[in-house]
Amino acid sequence: MSTQVSELSWPGPGDAFDSDCPARVVLDHITSKWAVLVLVALREDGETRFSALRRRVGGVSEKMLAQTLRTLEADGFVVRTVLPTTPPQVSYSLTELGLDLTVHLSGLIGWINARVPEVVASTR
Repeated sequence: MSTQVSELSWPGPGDAFDSDCPARVVLDHITSKWAVLVLVALREDGETRFSALRRRVGGVSEKMLAQTLRTLEADGFVVRTVLPTTPPQVSYSLTELGLDLTVHLSGLIGWINARVPEVVASTR
């Protein structure tokens, strides 16, 4: 997740089939395993602190979660809020763009959860 969408330019609507289009970078960012799970967790749980998000997304390392959140924030899907307390409390929530995206991702996760027995059975 090294390239940021903000570093790219494109003259009009995206075309994910064009290898030069920034849509490819967006697709890469939002379809990683951790990004999908983080985005859907934020949709379901609302504003969430880092530690709670890490517990919710089983198996994600602190480093990977931080990297994923930075990328999603830079792309405009997630907002990071720092409360001026001692120590500072940091929480994450979805932007309007993130909420719109997660409508689709939630459906995907729901489909996977419902159909995983069939997928597992077909691989035997």
